[in-house]
Amino acid sequence: MRPVAPADLASFLAIARHKSFRRAADELGCTPSALSHALRGIEERLDLRLVNRTTRSVALTEAGERLFARVSPAFRDIDDALDDLNNFRGQPMGALRFNASRGAAELVLLPVVTRFMATQPGVKVEIMVDGALVDMVAEGCDAGIRFGETIAQDMVAVPIGGRQRTAIVAAPSFFERHPRPTSPEQLKDLPCIRFRFASGRLYHWEFERGGVELNIEVDGPLTLGDQGLMIQAALDGVGVAFAFEDQVIDLIAAGKLVRVLEDWCPYYGGFYLYYPSRRRAPAPLRAFIDFIREGG
Repeated sequence: MRPVAPADLASFLAIARHKSFRRAADELGCTPSALSHALRGIEERLDLRLVNRTTRSVALTEAGERLFARVSPAFRDIDDALDDLNNFRGQPMGALRFNASRGAAELVLLPVVTRFMATQPGVKVEIMVDGALVDMVAEGCDAGIRFGETIAQDMVAVPIGGRQRTAIVAAPSFFERHPRPTSPEQLKDLPCIRFRFASGRLYHWEFERGGVELNIEVDGPLTLGDQGLMIQAALDGVGVAFAFEDQVIDLIAAGKLVRVLEDWCPYYGGFYLYYPSRRRAPAPLRAFIDFIREGG
């Protein structure tokens, strides 16, 4: 068996993590064809197939799974050793990659990141926007931003961005044609703009007042998977939409949207930054966590 270089193993690890040649190539800064060629070279030198490839999927073979499990910890140790060199600098250096839903990225993550980057010129940040609850580690991210109830128990979670609140809104022209609801149940009689998660599940609108909690399954002519599009559809008079308050507060103040059921929309716990508890956070992430804890 001819020897396999560590650089080649890095290529294999990226493919194994992402289960995608395109995403692995993006991480390594090369082309998918170059990555495929590198993998073919590894397999030829080992005389083993490590990855099963079709036009639609990428999956590790049993040998590939074994190699991935044995080599990954060693490469993490190398990353940690290199990260330790940040202790010899006045400021951390390196890359920081986040996974977040569009709402979380827009409302809390990007504003904090831009302020953080002004204080840490040696850190480069990438935000991967994804509505699905992906495996953050498998996607090669350092941390994610989600609501607390969706975070696995083996993660470290840090509050970011303060409390959030829902706003139920529609265009003034919509309420010229339809009555304004005074209770959440009345939404069932109005055309609403529904939201579908990346998992395929429809969101049931959540309300609470005086200890009474309601989940309302709304109906309407339009279903979307992006809150920005929902707000635009509401501005166009398509129906009633739900949004985060901070997303629409200026539109409400300008009279472009009308808010209803405000007394049924209490504040609740907001977003959390989370990362794996089983390994030490890299220096750029530790600096970012310190920044948000200090109110950055």
